[in-house]
Amino acid sequence: GITLNMGGMHNVENAIAAITVAQQLGIEEEKIQAAVADFKGVKRRFEYIIKKDKLIFIDDYAHHPEELTALIRGARTLFGGKRCTVIFQPHLFSRTRDFAKGFAESLDLADSVILLPIYPARELPMFGVTSELIAGQMHKADIRVLSKEDVIRYVKDNFLSSMHEDFGEVIITAGAGDIDTLVHPLKELLNR
Repeated sequence: GITLNMGGMHNVENAIAAITVAQQLGIEEEKIQAAVADFKGVKRRFEYIIKKDKLIFIDDYAHHPEELTALIRGARTLFGGKRCTVIFQPHLFSRTRDFAKGFAESLDLADSVILLPIYPARELPMFGVTSELIAGQMHKADIRVLSKEDVIRYVKDNFLSSMHEDFGEVIITAGAGDIDTLVHPLKELLNR
């Protein structure tokens, strides 16, 4: 059998395509299996930061509702019994305005959501467009809007003590802004 060490249906489809091409080129099955098993994927695309029995930490560049939905569904499929917490940083005021409902629907697939302030990139702020625009349209998830500094404090003071001992946790950081600066400090905290 072939082992794929990453989640997401798009990765499964890409692996199948690569395997098919390798087979057509006459590459030995053992080499194909080893190559697929060794492939770690692309940085910030369903990237495993921590992969333990009771704790999974994934970082992803997802910054559109469809990408977020695929990311959360992929994690849910792979780690169904674990509580899923998504830390999401919206990217661009215009995108947040245009897709707030879609972001809310995607994030409602998680058990718990932490929204960071919008990463502006090249844009100036827009009146009334904040992360609360997404939060206000969510229905299911436990949700909070926090700064990056407050996320670290929250994980340290609240999250670690409430981690689900029986089933475990999936934590996902997602977004195209500077949310990746949280990855190392979160990894340090979660690995304690």
